[in-house]
Amino acid sequence: MKRTVRGRVRGRARAAVLVAVIGLLLAPLAGVAAADGPSVRLSAAQAGTGGSVTVTGAGWRPHALLMLLVCGQAVPSRGVIGGTNSCANADGRAVTTDARGRFGRKLPVTEPPVPCPCVVHVATVTGAAADADAVLQVAGHAVEPLPAASGGGRLSVLTDTRLDGSSGLLTWFGGPPARTLDLTVGNVGTAAVKNPVFQIGTSHGVFAPQWEERQWHGTIPPGGKARVKLPIELSAGAHGDYTVSLRYAGKVLAEQPWGVGRPWGVTLFWALLCLVVPAALFRVGMAVVDRVRPRRPGGVRHRGPRLSRLTVRMPGSRSPAPEPASPAVLPWFTPDSDPGTPGRLSAPHDDNSASPATSASPDTPASPATPTSPTTQTRKGST
Repeated sequence: MKRTVRGRVRGRARAAVLVAVIGLLLAPLAGVAAADGPSVRLSAAQAGTGGSVTVTGAGWRPHALLMLLVCGQAVPSRGVIGGTNSCANADGRAVTTDARGRFGRKLPVTEPPVPCPCVVHVATVTGAAADADAVLQVAGHAVEPLPAASGGGRLSVLTDTRLDGSSGLLTWFGGPPARTLDLTVGNVGTAAVKNPVFQIGTSHGVFAPQWEERQWHGTIPPGGKARVKLPIELSAGAHGDYTVSLRYAGKVLAEQPWGVGRPWGVTLFWALLCLVVPAALFRVGMAVVDRVRPRRPGGVRHRGPRLSRLTVRMPGSRSPAPEPASPAVLPWFTPDSDPGTPGRLSAPHDDNSASPATSASPDTPASPATPTSPTTQTRKGST
């Protein structure tokens, strides 16, 4: 009987020890599973410019596209204060999570454009917004204290955002599209917000938004609201589907889609240029050919054969009869008073050949011709 009781006690002790060991082994896994939101870890907490660190993460959305950046003026508790303008964007890396929401990527270490403290900032590019930061010390980079945190003022959007404005003629020919972001914000905090600095980002397709700071001048008291208008301008020739985002104090307040039409004026210009330039070159070439073409003996260039020559060469065609040459008339004589016309103003004479006697003796003077009529009509009268 005693042996049976001892065996039961020993079995229960062994079971308790086994449960304790299994609990200790599963404790780290339970802590990882209980972690809320995405997380980021680095292979090294400090690295110099030119080196690299391996970034691993877990708890992200499956098959999500992430962007990895080295940013300055940031701590995990406050995030990246200056937005992506405080990050080394040119040396960033993109990565896609697996089916379990994990990733691993090597990131080159580059000095950010602002002083440290620095972090490795990981954020989603598409889909629901999510981000996480991990502290990184960039060796040799300047370190400055962070700006003081603002008071208890917090802004939220009270009305739907809209884009005011339209495209003009210059935009149709490739000018930069411009709009005005119009919205109403309210202060839900306990302190007044004076001259808030907003960040406006424009993104195209799957690319991350490019943030720019826009300051609104005015004071919003606690519980008050104000209408905010902020200008937005894209680059020249931009077209397609864009998304405009508004961020304040590291929090995205609103997003507005923007469809930008294609600048058809540029297309029309290039089409006309492709037509005008060949035509101009053709005209210049014809002028050069006409200038270097050899001259004909008469000194006149003929661009082609004359019609009469072409008619003569054609088979079965008759050559046109030559036109009779008109007699030359002096400008001071009329056709009636032309002295060259016989039988008008000259004295009557005989057109018959000379007599045999006259032709036989050349020394004998020729007798005057006998008039054939007693009177001769002249212009002035009878003689």
